[in-house]
Amino acid sequence: MQSYKELGLSNTKGMYAKAVSGKFAVPGYNFNNMEQLQAIMTACIETKSPVILQVSKGARDYANQILLKHMARGSMEIVKASGVNIPVALHLDHGDSYELCVSCVESGFSSVMIDGSGKSFQENIELTKKVVKYAHDHDVSVEGELGVLAGIEDEVSHEKTHYTKPEEVQEFVSKTGVDSLAISIGTSHGAYKFKLKPGESVPPLRFDILEEIEKLIPGFPIVLHGASSVMPKYVDMINKYGGKMENAVGVPEEQLRRAASSAVCKINIDSDGRLAMTAKIREVFAVKPGEFDPRKYLGPARAELIEMYKHKNINVLGSAGKA
Repeated sequence: MQSYKELGLSNTKGMYAKAVSGKFAVPGYNFNNMEQLQAIMTACIETKSPVILQVSKGARDYANQILLKHMARGSMEIVKASGVNIPVALHLDHGDSYELCVSCVESGFSSVMIDGSGKSFQENIELTKKVVKYAHDHDVSVEGELGVLAGIEDEVSHEKTHYTKPEEVQEFVSKTGVDSLAISIGTSHGAYKFKLKPGESVPPLRFDILEEIEKLIPGFPIVLHGASSVMPKYVDMINKYGGKMENAVGVPEEQLRRAASSAVCKINIDSDGRLAMTAKIREVFAVKPGEFDPRKYLGPARAELIEMYKHKNINVLGSAGKA
């Protein structure tokens, strides 16, 4: 058993309390490799932002759970060396079973998500309640989910969005004991979030649902998944340098900023990180086709990621200076 406290990590309770009162959202940034993690930590230290390092089931398998633990420890050593004190959580994104959540708690995660949104309402309650009981015994935070997001990201795949039903949130929160709740108000996983016809605009988020939920469970931490903006400059760069990403569209940043100033206290961003990294790597390969040193293409990708994450903290999430 490896306690997250021994690694220097924090659970999300204090972060969320500060976010709710301060009207900002804590970034939930997914990572899969060293360069992404370095970029996240550098950006959040430089902007003095709290951060939730997110790992999906697939990313955990890819990185190796033993190495991942030491990457988290190393991240906290970087924070300590910087002299800037920012809270950092290590979070399981879209955990699909009780056993996976237990394994993550035992290997140093300070927060876990159990996604029972694909089950019936009662089955979701029972599964989430079971995870909460185990996690809270180890002072680990738990995120649950009501509603279903469309799109594909790692192991998560749904064809259609099912908006969260506000009338279910009070019962779900009270019966499960979750610390935060992911809801569905129109965001979507992946880089192809909306199927738009020529001339159409991205449909606005369902702020009416968010506002109703906020009234029913005032002050309770709400989470938005699938909130990458699929930044056009990266899509354009990928296409310019040999990629093929047609009709890749995300959630407008101004809508996310509005959400971050409400009850939403964590916003998950994964695809934008993937796009920024891929765009810079493609650019290097196109401009310098003879390059074969990974440092010479992963380095520029890391630098681009740092600037992108800083932009998100400052201009979208409002988390800069809130550590």
